[in-house]
Amino acid sequence: MDDTQSLTPADADALLALADGHHARTVRPLGSPEVAGHVVKSYAIEAPGRTVTDQDSQAALRIAADHLSSAHLRGSVGLSVLLMHAGGDGDYVLVHTWIEGYMSDLAVFTGPAGDISRLRPGRSGLAPCVWEAAVLAYERDAFSRHVLDGDGAFEERLSAWRGDLLEGEVR
Repeated sequence: MDDTQSLTPADADALLALADGHHARTVRPLGSPEVAGHVVKSYAIEAPGRTVTDQDSQAALRIAADHLSSAHLRGSVGLSVLLMHAGGDGDYVLVHTWIEGYMSDLAVFTGPAGDISRLRPGRSGLAPCVWEAAVLAYERDAFSRHVLDGDGAFEERLSAWRGDLLEGEVR
């Protein structure tokens, strides 16, 4: 490697601007109801100054129900994680579903801040942001720990998974 070459082709200005604005966001569990044949662990993620209301969480559950109603066609095994993110630049609903073959299915819905009725499927290729990914990483570990590697009957594993909740700040 030539010592005069940059170590990375990354956009330093863009990355430093992201670093300057990076902050903690609050995560709150919202329960784990049964929706469209799935156990759904629900979370609120809140940017500073934003709150996920009961109305928002009910709307997110309706979006999840619509999406999950055909999840069996995508190989769903009946466990899902729902994120309602009151972001700094808009609102987001993510429906993450465990499917066959140790894989998962992800749907992202986006819309303007404070208008849950205008959420629509996100563009192709859209993936979780850093805060959403933190919650999904936690949930990946909880799924592996309790459901895949857990001991006991299925109901015990499911109960342990439902009770393993992330709460507080993520970065």
